[in-house]
Amino acid sequence: MGKTIDDYYIIKGLQLYLEGLSYREIERLLGVSHVTVMNWVKKYGVKKLEDIRYHPSYKILSHAELKDFIAEKESIKGHGLIITEVGDKFMVIKWDRFRD
Repeated sequence: MGKTIDDYYIIKGLQLYLEGLSYREIERLLGVSHVTVMNWVKKYGVKKLEDIRYHPSYKILSHAELKDFIAEKESIKGHGLIITEVGDKFMVIKWDRFRD
């Protein structure tokens, strides 16, 4: 039986896993046990790419901080960027784009 977790957290957890975050980092961000996240990865058969040549960096920002981050052209120039909602904050995942 156990506690039911909203699908929103399952999807976010799997997205973050695919972006390269560790189980413990996901646990801290979503407030869901890292063991639960591992179980989701197994249950849904999610696999990371084995030869990942980039290591994304991420930041957790408030709405005001996000506005300032986006307004600063140098913070987004030449990078791949994903912005996703995490609770009442925003996560910015950033990696160098098209670089070997």
